Amino acid sequence: MGKGKGKKHRHWKIVLLAGMAVLGMTGCGKNKDAGENLIVTETRDDKIVNLFSPMEKTKPNAENVARNAFDKTIVMAEEKLGVKVAYITYTAENYQEKTYDDVALERARNDMDDIYLLNPDVVQALGEEERLLDLSELGCVENLREIVKTANTVNGRLVGIPQEVVAYGLFVNVDMFEQYGLALPETPEDLLECCKVFQKNGIETPIGANRWWLETFVFAQAYADLYNGGNIEAEIKALNSGEKKYSDYMRSGFEFLQKLIDEGYVDAKKAVVSEAIEGEGEDFLAQKTPIVMAYWGAANSETAYGAPDFNMQVIGFPSSRGQMPVVSMTGYSVCSGADHAEDALSTLDVILSDEALQVYADTNKVISSSKNVEVECIPALKPLNDKIKENVYVLATNAGMKVEQWGNTCLIVRDLLNGATVDACMEKFDRLQEAALK
Repeated sequence: MGKGKGKKHRHWKIVLLAGMAVLGMTGCGKNKDAGENLIVTETRDDKIVNLFSPMEKTKPNAENVARNAFDKTIVMAEEKLGVKVAYITYTAENYQEKTYDDVALERARNDMDDIYLLNPDVVQALGEEERLLDLSELGCVENLREIVKTANTVNGRLVGIPQEVVAYGLFVNVDMFEQYGLALPETPEDLLECCKVFQKNGIETPIGANRWWLETFVFAQAYADLYNGGNIEAEIKALNSGEKKYSDYMRSGFEFLQKLIDEGYVDAKKAVVSEAIEGEGEDFLAQKTPIVMAYWGAANSETAYGAPDFNMQVIGFPSSRGQMPVVSMTGYSVCSGADHAEDALSTLDVILSDEALQVYADTNKVISSSKNVEVECIPALKPLNDKIKENVYVLATNAGMKVEQWGNTCLIVRDLLNGATVDACMEKFDRLQEAALK
């Protein structure tokens, strides 16, 4: 990934990683230049596993639930295996010209660390280069959700496994829907009708949006049939061979977004300059707008939407198959040239075991990557959780697709917000596909 694209992706990638067990690591690097500006903690233990991640290890009294949860699973591995996991930390403020992904790619290509927490496009790139070990023989794999294996398999090799699945949905003010006698939307047509009613009753912009997450509408419509029609492998194979076009899938979602913009249901000018939650959150919490989009964890956090003064529910995005969750995930991977590959694989097998994932899920209140691990969710999240349990979802990140999905779609949606035509947006997808096929 080039630097220009990396800068544009900086925020969404950190957001995606922050949704997972974002920790940090310390350890020894093989390449001094690639290791500059890393937070390093020295250790003298003989059995060391080096792990590279965006943020530092939990400090005493630090209030970071995700890192606390991950640290608990690391302790389980250290006690069971007699290893010491050394944290190597990426700090964004020290990398003005390099994103986390830039640094991770550089370090992995130089065999500098053992375990990496990677964004989907990096998992895909390093998997294609065969720089990540196949994890399919780990004992924990038997218990993984199919969604996890599908998203992280490259050329038949499982090269990444997350501790959680990040689900995105529509956050809706149920009180406002009931006030105007509206049912929660199932299809795109339902949503358009709801927005029409809201607007007629003085709600100028029914959908609060930002420049990062409008692509969730696109994914729900583009891939509802692909991921729920029973023919996933064949359809992805056709996309990767060029037999089918990504633009043919994406067009309906982009046309729908254009309709929302044309009708004034989404304020494109505001959305394109708004950060996630910061741009639309205030109006949603003040009940000035009835609909926003966000990820699962935002419903649990009081700094986001965890304490509204109204009845809130989180539902799937409207699609031809009804309400559809949109799912993304990062992954833990082991470098193919790792100095401590055997210990690294054993460490992953422990932190990704059902026992460890239960601890992680209970701490973070998230959807586990294991089909055997459940956590009691708040009532607002039940509609979204029920869909995931039924295996109804679309993937916004899939390392098996040759064209990276989440970041590319985000940027092309931004073109639409800035006035590009749907046809021009589809041409961009075609060019990306042509480049991938080469």
